[in-house]
Amino acid sequence: MSGSSRIVAVLGPTNTGKTHYAIERMLGYRTGVIGLPLRLLAREVYDKIVAIRGPSVVALVTGEERIVPPRTQYWVCTVEAMPEGMGADFVAIDEIQLCTDPERGHVFTDRLLRARGTSETLFLGADTMRGPIAALVPEAQFVRRERMSQLVYAGSKKISRMPPRSAIVGFSVDSVYAIAELLRRQKGGAAVVMGALSPRTRNAQVELYQNGEVDYLVATDAIGMGLNLDVNHVAFSSLSKFDGRRMRPLAPNELAQIAGRAGRGMSDGTFGVTGEAPPLDEGVAQAIMDSRFTPMKKLNWRNAALRFGSVDALIDSLEISPNDEHLIKARPADDLNVLKSLSQVTEVAARASDPQSIRLLWDVCRIPDFRGISHAEHASLLEVIYGHLHERGSIPDDFMARQIRRIDRTDGDIDALSKRLAYIRTWTYVAQRNGWVRDESHWREETRTVEDRLSDALHDRLTQRFVDRRTSVLLRRLKQKEALLAEVNDKGEVTVEGEFVGRLEGFRFSPDKSAQGTEAKALKSASLQALAPQFHLRADRFYNAPDTEIDFTDQGGLMWGEYAVGKLVAGAEPLKPMVEVFVDEAAGPDVEQKVQRRLQHFIDRKVAALFEPLLNLQRDEELSGLAKGFAFRMVEALGVLPRAGVAQEVKDLDQDARGALRKHGIRFGQFTIFMPLLLKPAPTRLRLVLWALANGLQEFPEAPPPGLVTVPVAKDAPEGYDTMCGYRDAGERSIRIDMLERLADMLRAEDSRGGFEAKPDMLSITGMTLEQFADLMQGLGYKAERGEREKVKPAPAEQPTAEATEQPAAEETPTPEAAIEEVATPAEAPAEATESTEAAAEAPGAEEPEVEVFYTFTWGRQRQQNRGPRREQRQGQGKGKPRGKPQDGRGKPQGKKGGKPQGAKTFSSRPPKKEKAIDPDNPFAAALMGLKDGN
Repeated sequence: MSGSSRIVAVLGPTNTGKTHYAIERMLGYRTGVIGLPLRLLAREVYDKIVAIRGPSVVALVTGEERIVPPRTQYWVCTVEAMPEGMGADFVAIDEIQLCTDPERGHVFTDRLLRARGTSETLFLGADTMRGPIAALVPEAQFVRRERMSQLVYAGSKKISRMPPRSAIVGFSVDSVYAIAELLRRQKGGAAVVMGALSPRTRNAQVELYQNGEVDYLVATDAIGMGLNLDVNHVAFSSLSKFDGRRMRPLAPNELAQIAGRAGRGMSDGTFGVTGEAPPLDEGVAQAIMDSRFTPMKKLNWRNAALRFGSVDALIDSLEISPNDEHLIKARPADDLNVLKSLSQVTEVAARASDPQSIRLLWDVCRIPDFRGISHAEHASLLEVIYGHLHERGSIPDDFMARQIRRIDRTDGDIDALSKRLAYIRTWTYVAQRNGWVRDESHWREETRTVEDRLSDALHDRLTQRFVDRRTSVLLRRLKQKEALLAEVNDKGEVTVEGEFVGRLEGFRFSPDKSAQGTEAKALKSASLQALAPQFHLRADRFYNAPDTEIDFTDQGGLMWGEYAVGKLVAGAEPLKPMVEVFVDEAAGPDVEQKVQRRLQHFIDRKVAALFEPLLNLQRDEELSGLAKGFAFRMVEALGVLPRAGVAQEVKDLDQDARGALRKHGIRFGQFTIFMPLLLKPAPTRLRLVLWALANGLQEFPEAPPPGLVTVPVAKDAPEGYDTMCGYRDAGERSIRIDMLERLADMLRAEDSRGGFEAKPDMLSITGMTLEQFADLMQGLGYKAERGEREKVKPAPAEQPTAEATEQPAAEETPTPEAAIEEVATPAEAPAEATESTEAAAEAPGAEEPEVEVFYTFTWGRQRQQNRGPRREQRQGQGKGKPRGKPQDGRGKPQGKKGGKPQGAKTFSSRPPKKEKAIDPDNPFAAALMGLKDGN
């Protein structure tokens, strides 16, 4: 060191401009190094110097950041990362009073004793360091700087009464979060600053506070380390902190270091307590205001002359006690504790067998425990890192990639993101060490990118959780009793002073659900002011809206566009439902009545349009007697009646009555009596709603998809659901009733006693496979007997013959051939095909004959072969059973009433009486005609 080197201790309280003075002095030299206590403060000073001299000559070196341009002149570092032996013209150490810190004090003491600039050295800190500096650095000069503004004790204040531009200090993460949450609810939010935050997150949070988006800052004691903020008041939520080993009360000089952040430049500041913190002792408060504290006498020290001959020698050199009365031996730090732990690991001890390996081991042990999980886990991680470095000379790329990939996630809450940030700091630190990774620039950029991504995500989460700009604005305006500017846009979004407060959904206001307590009251008050005229404007627009803008839901709700404005309720008759409206009480009775009238008009017109045939039937005054009664039953059943339930009424109708009913579109089917126009999708959908209302169902069943002939049977559906849908349950599926009647027409021509097979047309109209059709037929009351037979293949066509030419065109159509092959009987197969098949089967080496499945259908209630229906009737009469054929909507005729007994093989019957002609609409008409024409 040159004999002309100047050593100056610039001492004084906070807000004296010491750091600013050091920056000015450094920039007056060609080269310089400044050591700062926090990574956050180092970044702040770096940004200031870059703004003055440009980034090409300024370096930033911390444990996790390393920005070193080729032409670096000025080095901004954390105290631990200060380079040694550079011979810079200027050296400065900030917050030198941290020499007494139990964890990091030995590092600051080492810089006090050994860090020197060739031209000038500055020590910046509290005036309490005058004695130790004078004793340990006799050549040092002292400069006293006075505070530029006054600091006043303001006593205790509740957080709810905290003045704007205040900083509330907590000494744990939980405390900081709890205070920030309380401020969000009561004051609109707060920015959060902690030492564990990355510089990027910290700067983003400070920006929220500095630009006035929030008026409050919640921080740890990290703000006491030179961070420059526009704070008018500092409040302590506690007067004690955990120092790594125990909870201890804060010394007056420590309180002063934090309280001194209040007031900046020439602006005065105040400090006090809040929450559960007791009021400050009068003497302590006065000492803080006067900056009078007990001088420091002992500084923490650890030997810097380390011996690397062996691990034990290194440990011994680290545990040497000082020989100066102003120095005390520092308590074992994390790096020394990890070194002791790893020295007990056999593999590590074997590797650390030479000075170079021991020096490497010490460098690895100095990796900070950013994660803070446990000493054992930290030591285990460092053991892995040391193994890679010792064995391979660097950490493998795939290992680094795996570690970083596990951390590179931005999902999760604040705690999860904070942990990932702590984890990535370890690998950022590793990447900054020269020679520890192969591609240093790649991994430094990779870790920095991940840290930035996590930092941004953490800032977003902190802002979302602890900042509510809306509440801040509303509370400020309501307190000032100013008129609130409120608007409702075309989407129903309600904004007050430009802040979203909720939605106007139809005629009901839905406040933002995130609002609670005081915030919710402010939202409600502001919203009601905005919505008073809006309800009337909306009601007018709704009343004049076309029916196309209104619709009903499958659950009976009434919608205006996307908003629910009411619901249907049961009326006196199924076709006359009533309306219940959804209108806020604040809208007033006029709005409610207008909405009620409009919705009633809508549903009345909807019923009139979709159920016009049924309403015409109801209003037909020409109907009388049984026809009028049957019409009432049809209206009551909403146009669809299972025939089984009205078999007697149908039987009693004469031809004139049926004709009158048919004029209204009523079809008397074998299984159902219905109006085909009411089976369309729109009437069906409304019919289900009206039916559910009339039956008082809590949950309305939905209509099947339109256009399907069959659908799966709805499990646990209410009784009658299939009928209201326009379907009939049969087996595992339901078939549409109009298609069922078409199928019934086909079945009349079949021999249900002797058995028949399905025709292609039957499969076609149902859209089913043969197996599904068999299940359907069983559901309709038929028996289905499964069989297998050799499949008949058609002969290959060589030359068309005259016979083939004469066949009907329908047989040449290829579409139904596959279905025909499934149901054709052997008798229907062409003779040529049969002979060809037999010849092929007899030929040597012929393939196995193909087998097909077929079903034979017979009526499920067919009597035994030796007992005819007449004979069974006689036996039934002998037991007192009524005579006549049963009609249950499913059964087949069992002989006419009053007929003579028949034997088991007798199928003839006498001609019907002329006075009682067979009803063509009777579901068993075809069967009866077959009995008449039988042998």
